[in-house]
Amino acid sequence: MSWRYRAAMSFLAISPADFHWITRPHETGEPARHVAELSDLAGFAHTRANIWRYEPGAAGRRHRHPQQEETFVVLEGTLTMYVGEPPARVDVPRGGLIHVEAKTPLQSVNHGTGDLLVYAYGYPPESEHAELLESAI
Repeated sequence: MSWRYRAAMSFLAISPADFHWITRPHETGEPARHVAELSDLAGFAHTRANIWRYEPGAAGRRHRHPQQEETFVVLEGTLTMYVGEPPARVDVPRGGLIHVEAKTPLQSVNHGTGDLLVYAYGYPPESEHAELLESAI
């Protein structure tokens, strides 16, 4: 069921049915990552947020943001995050979160057997792409 509700411009509630899922580039046969970009949909003025869905075995690109800190909240599954230099493995279960400061290398992976669903929140929103790094896995 889809619903969007805005009251006197003071808040906006969005149904998951309103998400537009974008499949990120990946190699043939490689598990995919999908993103629902929330910033524009929700009208965020000063932050950036997405919901990510990782298929079992999917891995994001290792990267670092020069100014943006990021917080990841696990909605379903277990997020494996490789953070720092050298990369340290941190497993974050459903309901947990991990906060990563700006300039810190990170890579998100789903080592589980089911889909991983993560809410990712960043501040300040960066208009430039993050610096891509060599994979930690």
